[in-house]
Amino acid sequence: MYDFIRDLTLYNFVRGPLVWIAFLVFIGGSIYRIRGMVLLAKKEKVVFPYMNLKHSLRSLLHWVIPFASVNWRRRPVITTITFLFHIGLVILPIFLLAHNVLIYESWGINWWTVSEGLADIMTIIVIGCCMFFLLRRIFAPEVRFVTSADDYLLLAIAFLPFLSGFLAYHQWLLPHKIMVILHMIFGSLMLIAIPFTRLTHIVYFFLTRAYMGSDQGFRHSKDW
Repeated sequence: MYDFIRDLTLYNFVRGPLVWIAFLVFIGGSIYRIRGMVLLAKKEKVVFPYMNLKHSLRSLLHWVIPFASVNWRRRPVITTITFLFHIGLVILPIFLLAHNVLIYESWGINWWTVSEGLADIMTIIVIGCCMFFLLRRIFAPEVRFVTSADDYLLLAIAFLPFLSGFLAYHQWLLPHKIMVILHMIFGSLMLIAIPFTRLTHIVYFFLTRAYMGSDQGFRHSKDW
């Protein structure tokens, strides 16, 4: 009985206060980082004069479409795995049925969800992509040379929410309630880590790509 109450208390904490803390840190930290980037751009006085909506959108379009840039086409395997990884990383947390059920129970909001079968396949793909990135960092000399302990930690931060979610869904390895708790903890840690680690490229990508596209467009050249 004591174990049940303890698990229930921990579950309510990670589902409630911990998730709120994670979202507040993620949103607040992201705003802080974006604000810092904008202030730095103003201080340098060479960024905003180059900004151009047409060139920014053109650059973004070429870099978010698989094989639309020269660099993507030169490395087809890396390109395919990178896009599959990022698609799963974005789609699953937002459109997973189990997540939307919790959101609906908490706030009465619901939207389109992916099927459980498709979500299972996408989760396996993300897990496989993480394993590929790990092996690449270990065995590819040009990648291993620039890899630090932080890179392995960041990979683990991205990997564990999907692995724990997959195990929780199939009720493997640990009791279901414990695995769900671990999944929510890992997911919250990932949200918290985004603004303060290199995962912040999720926030920076559009800004940096817009500037690079504008700068190259100003010079009548392409950045893809």
